[in-house]
Amino acid sequence: MSRYITITLDKRGVSCRARLLEDEAPRTCRAVWDALPQSGAAYHAKYARNEIYTLVPPLPEPKPGRENPTVTPIPGDVCYFGFEPWEIGNPAYGYDADSEAHNDRGATDLAIFYGRNNLLINGDAGWVPGNVFATIEEGLDAMAEAAQDMWLRGVEGETMTYARA
Repeated sequence: MSRYITITLDKRGVSCRARLLEDEAPRTCRAVWDALPQSGAAYHAKYARNEIYTLVPPLPEPKPGRENPTVTPIPGDVCYFGFEPWEIGNPAYGYDADSEAHNDRGATDLAIFYGRNNLLINGDAGWVPGNVFATIEEGLDAMAEAAQDMWLRGVEGETMTYARA
């Protein structure tokens, strides 16, 4: 039986429902599921294009490692990225000093992709593959509209919550 998560932009009151891809990414699904709920400041990607995400503390050990990776996510993909402390703390990324980007243990990035033509590349690090661990089955259009609003009007005060459905 499939398991589902709900992803919510709290300030905007918009949610979507995603099915875990347990056959394709079992370690990542287990790690994320066991750590839920997770919530943090919401961001719109600068480089990847049609992505919104949150940074939360590193997931408990063991780390899932690379599985079902992509550098070209499609609309509806939900991805996990595990970052070491040195990978995302660059001031050019624009994270506040108290954000998870500056956690001395690193950070977990939980992201959704709402449009086409995404490319996961970073000017400092090169390719940044993400583990696709879920697919949005309900609410993608509303989430895409809210994500565009974030891009045009800003992310300040927005939080993103991942929870078991």
